[in-house]
Amino acid sequence: MWRLGVLDLIRIGLLVLGVVFVATGLLPWDDALASLDEIGPLLIFLVAIIVLAELTKEAQVFDAIAARMAVLGRGNYAALFFLCTAFASFITIFLNLDTTAVLLTPVMLALAPRARIAALPLAMTTIWLANTASLLLPVSNLTNLLGMEKIGLDAQEFAARMWAPQLASIAVTMVFLWVFYWRRGQRRDLRYTPPLLEPVADRVLFGAASAGCLLFIAMLLLKAHVAIAATAAAAIVVAAFLVRARDRLTWSLVPWQLVIFVTGLFLVVPTLSRHGLSDLMTWMVGTEGDPYRTAAVGAALSNTINNLPAYKAVETVIPAADQDQLLALLAGTNVAPVITPWASLATLLWFESCRRHEVKVPMRRFLLTGTGLAVAGLLATVWTLVRFS
Repeated sequence: MWRLGVLDLIRIGLLVLGVVFVATGLLPWDDALASLDEIGPLLIFLVAIIVLAELTKEAQVFDAIAARMAVLGRGNYAALFFLCTAFASFITIFLNLDTTAVLLTPVMLALAPRARIAALPLAMTTIWLANTASLLLPVSNLTNLLGMEKIGLDAQEFAARMWAPQLASIAVTMVFLWVFYWRRGQRRDLRYTPPLLEPVADRVLFGAASAGCLLFIAMLLLKAHVAIAATAAAAIVVAAFLVRARDRLTWSLVPWQLVIFVTGLFLVVPTLSRHGLSDLMTWMVGTEGDPYRTAAVGAALSNTINNLPAYKAVETVIPAADQDQLLALLAGTNVAPVITPWASLATLLWFESCRRHEVKVPMRRFLLTGTGLAVAGLLATVWTLVRFS
């Protein structure tokens, strides 16, 4: 029997609260329509990219890549470390951080016993890079898509501004991963056992899913709208599954929880901003346009309430012309939500995946190492953003 979890009830409650705000006039109807119109393309992208990622996992594309990485590493943990961080970063950048947290995590955890690899280093690699590697493209993180129009940059211009901060945040993350989770003193084993490669179950589905992902990346490079690119790529993969494995196309592929959450968010935050929240945010970020202060506020709010409402709340008080401050806010809400379990939706979903795979995450260690990464990573990222602006 299908049951609603606590997170589902929170999402539904947020949407109901937003509807109540509109019904009571706290949020004028015209403002509500404008807010929903803003997220229309965003929701189309969100549904399409999650369907694409889910079916790509079903077609065993992620499994095949992960297994071949372990074989390519030849039992050397340092080699595997670089391969895993590169893979997780690539998936986050091009297929969204939730794909890394929700779909890549179980793939990596399933690989661990096959190759006799400690599970925790693999798990921490996926969740940390799901957050810290989500700066480069608008599609990498929902916050980027929320801010893309206000910042006034297309995908290529966005990447041109964020490539250096992205490299900085990934580099700091790799240092923290190696020191606290991957080095021999933490993992205990000297070498791992490369797994035996298994053939994919359906080569047609595998090829179609691979082609869909490549098409999505190619369309982004050709400056296609993210919603159009994701929809076209997902259509190819869905068509292949209709022919080869129709039974796997279920309504559970549709991320209704995210749709409800984002819709509610875009009704509740504008209402609160009209009734005092904007004044509080202005006081917190100041009027000097300091990127370090803005990033710190975004980071603190993300780890307190969640990065999506944190970004939306602060963004409303930053002038559209101040690109540096808006990008610094993105750094705070993307790189730093690695301290608390609820700081990002990806982290919440990651914890659930770890629980299902019986991977114990030491909470004290998670909080302390996450705090260190948040501080060091954010300082390096914002400094690089300012230096290369």
